[in-house]
Amino acid sequence: MQYITVTESKTLVFDKTSLPECDQDECLIEVKAIGINRADILQKQGKYPPPPGESSILGLEVSGIIAKISSEAALTSGFAVGDRVCALVAGGGYAQFAKVNVAHLIKLPIHFSFEQGASIAEVFLTAYQSLFSIGMLKSNESVLIHAGASGVGTAAIQLAKAINCHVVTTTSNEIKQKTCIALGADQVINYHEKDFVLWAKEHQPKGFNVILDVVGGEYLNKNINCLALDGRIIILSMLGGRYSEGVDIAKLLMKRATIHASTLRNRTLEYKSELIANFKQDFYPLLQSKQLEPVIDHVYSWSDVAQAHAKMEQNDNIGKLVLTVE
Repeated sequence: MQYITVTESKTLVFDKTSLPECDQDECLIEVKAIGINRADILQKQGKYPPPPGESSILGLEVSGIIAKISSEAALTSGFAVGDRVCALVAGGGYAQFAKVNVAHLIKLPIHFSFEQGASIAEVFLTAYQSLFSIGMLKSNESVLIHAGASGVGTAAIQLAKAINCHVVTTTSNEIKQKTCIALGADQVINYHEKDFVLWAKEHQPKGFNVILDVVGGEYLNKNINCLALDGRIIILSMLGGRYSEGVDIAKLLMKRATIHASTLRNRTLEYKSELIANFKQDFYPLLQSKQLEPVIDHVYSWSDVAQAHAKMEQNDNIGKLVLTVE
């Protein structure tokens, strides 16, 4: 099969390798579309290696058709050859075929394209884990979502609004602001024009129950300043830097704050299986009814993968970037 590999000079080129070998609890997917994630960029740069034992090929989410599945896995999972699915993978997505644990499969709603399918797993599961499994977000609470127009941000807005939460997001320009509002955000703060801490003091004086942060760096102290009593901060990335100086421990104690840093890729199979099962139970019906939909910025042929990566590296996308496999 063909796949995309990273050269020593950090460029992306096509190469050939053998088909992945599947265990009894795995299936083989003929990949039709691939979701691009920032983890792919970091792995390409040598900064985010795959978990031990996982494929070194880039790619954390795919959609396509089940090409091979054992009779035992088919019986226990209810999936069969020919089913249209999307899935989270720990690696191996940038290829014509990818192996997936059957417990990690999500059946593609009938009205979804493969491109939409490749835009579901990573962002919706990351947002679901952050808001609900970790953040314990409840109906009618308030949530601040940084980078609201990102893939995870657009998913998090929809999930939080689905349980009637008050949602505020930060973003960088008017086009992204309009996207967040269209998805249901109650207020959107352009961080180039307004400091979100000052905004919160005026408009959200009791603070936010949950804050979803991909920036890190100096944002940690800012987040603490606008956190509600017993509030929860979930850190997913560090686009603004890995260190935060002068953290105010007194404010953490005063607010009984919880700070939780999380990734999804290196979680155990069992953890991911439970997370996916819970997500499907809670929100899959909303995907079927189109109340939840992935936001796609642009679809590229996988031969244009370098162009797609460049767009993500420039932080120029609203929602997901997707590759189609010919």
